[in-house]
Amino acid sequence: MRIGIGLPNTVLGMPGSLIPDWARRAEEHGFSGLATIDRLVYPNHDSLTSLAVAGAVTSRIELYTNILLAPLYPTPILAKTAATIDQVTGGRLTLGMTVGGRQDDYDAVGRDFSRRGRTFDQQLTELHAIWDGEPRWTPTPTNGVSVPIVFGGTSDAAVRRIVTWGTGWAMGGGTPEQAGQFIPRVRAAWADAGRDGEPRLTALAYFSLGDDDTSRGYLKDYYAFTGPFADVIADSALRTPEAINAAVAAFAEVGITDLYLDPTVPSLDQIDGLAEVVR
Repeated sequence: MRIGIGLPNTVLGMPGSLIPDWARRAEEHGFSGLATIDRLVYPNHDSLTSLAVAGAVTSRIELYTNILLAPLYPTPILAKTAATIDQVTGGRLTLGMTVGGRQDDYDAVGRDFSRRGRTFDQQLTELHAIWDGEPRWTPTPTNGVSVPIVFGGTSDAAVRRIVTWGTGWAMGGGTPEQAGQFIPRVRAAWADAGRDGEPRLTALAYFSLGDDDTSRGYLKDYYAFTGPFADVIADSALRTPEAINAAVAAFAEVGITDLYLDPTVPSLDQIDGLAEVVR
């Protein structure tokens, strides 16, 4: 199982100037990838811009939107932006995408929240047509086909998107046990669709090493829309080396191929501390 680390692009108080230093430090420590979290109606740094900056100061580490709320974006702009980052970084971008569950994000761009799934399906067809050169609006992705896509969600529609357009599945916040319950379904659908190889299976888990007040405060604020459940999320973050190592082992056991540990404190020493724990 590969272990990546999140960019703290949604963490309150994180200056944008930290992004290049964070990316360089993560690559120096050998993490497999950098991942962003995406929101619109929140004071976070934009996912694609953040990864473009990270890609400009690194040479190896994967860049992963985990996960992008794709229907919020005009499709031609998303296609061109993603293809540009893909080319500039030598094919290091993977688009993790889903529809999201916050109506306020959709209201902010005048999109119909109730039709987001249908909008996403149409968008996927258009994205691949654009990347294929019809119309000729974007650079050609480095693999000659498309920017790789991993899909979030556990619905029938999510599984259909995975086997039709994707390279795998992304689980948002959740336990290894929850991942283990869904992974067989993804693998079975993959095989039934005649796809070669195995699907990529990614998960994220929040962590902090020290500064628990900042960590809990951020998670409570970010998930305030869930009401009292925000406290449950804040309490569930991995905050000791023992908890981190146990989670790594448990996610590997159920078949996750890529685990991203997402920071909840925007400090470079979090990267150093995590590297010491998981190396």
